[in-house]
Amino acid sequence: MAERLALIDYGAGNLQSVANALKAAGADNVEVTADPMKVRTADRIVLPGVGAFKACADALWAIPGMVDALNERVQVGGAPFLGICVGMQLLASRGLEFGTTEGLDWISGEVRLIERTDPAIKVPHMGWNDVGLGRHDPASGLIEPGEAYFLHSYHFVPDEGHAVAAMTDHGGGLVAAVAQDNVVGVQFHPEKSQAYGLALLTRFLDWKP
Repeated sequence: MAERLALIDYGAGNLQSVANALKAAGADNVEVTADPMKVRTADRIVLPGVGAFKACADALWAIPGMVDALNERVQVGGAPFLGICVGMQLLASRGLEFGTTEGLDWISGEVRLIERTDPAIKVPHMGWNDVGLGRHDPASGLIEPGEAYFLHSYHFVPDEGHAVAAMTDHGGGLVAAVAQDNVVGVQFHPEKSQAYGLALLTRFLDWKP
């Protein structure tokens, strides 16, 4: 039986594009769902996200039982998990966009506004940029160097450097990916990153952390 992949529908992600990319990467059974019971029985979980941290967090917590289901299946049950863009940022302890908002706190740290250290640097960080591996490899080979598509004004600052799986440069270093145990998050959009993104999703589908 094909693995069941739950793509979380909480009204804050470009679900169809992500679903199509996952299927193109080889996922046979992608279920777009807002049902916590289906999350509890999924083999793999993907949490997309676009927009503001606070809006995404509020929408996720507004689904009765969803955060509990994610904690049970991922943090306790060990299901491989991928967070995309704001879905990656929600792994943090807190976000500082429109006040302070609690995140899932799976990877200690906070999400802050990108600082413009150079007037030539534009915020949001938008378009193609290099992805370079961090000094550690917390994602067990899941992230590879390459070029991916980014679109964000806020960035994840983990408390511990060993959680950083990849970096990019936009007027200074920004975290491009984080990982810890069976959890990985990418700031870029695999579904918009053409061959590089599809290769990452293919590796995620085979990933056995």
